[in-house]
Amino acid sequence: MNDLGNNKKPAKQIAALPVRRDKNGRLRVLMVTSRDTGRWVMPKGWTMDSKKPWEAAKIEALEEAGALGWVSDQSIGTYHYDKRLSDTRSVQCRVTVYPMIVDRLKANWKERSQRKRHWFSPKKAAKLVDEPELQDLLRELTSSQHAEAMPEDRL
Repeated sequence: MNDLGNNKKPAKQIAALPVRRDKNGRLRVLMVTSRDTGRWVMPKGWTMDSKKPWEAAKIEALEEAGALGWVSDQSIGTYHYDKRLSDTRSVQCRVTVYPMIVDRLKANWKERSQRKRHWFSPKKAAKLVDEPELQDLLRELTSSQHAEAMPEDRL
């Protein structure tokens, strides 16, 4: 892990927001369960020194959800949460979110025995996550403000 000093600045993390259109043309969001609490989350992790942030987000989506596809180099927002490091320690994290257009899901992936994955509507996904900023981001997913980062021709 990096960025975990005792300073007051949030630690930096990245997340992939895997999306696709279903057979009826509706936008769907792929979520995974966290390893510790089992709650629904976005695939996310620490920044990687040798990788661009969106490249690291793509790696997290593959490792945590088995998702393969195109990841934008443009973030669609950020959210904050407190990551538990132990029973007594936690660190505030600032997560930068990169949209991912999923081409396919692998049947076998690195964390398949530790997580579940499921497609949800953005509205349902917003109800499942705890972080208010992420809820807002998911609810706004279909708005025009994200069109540049998630071009329709890729969906």
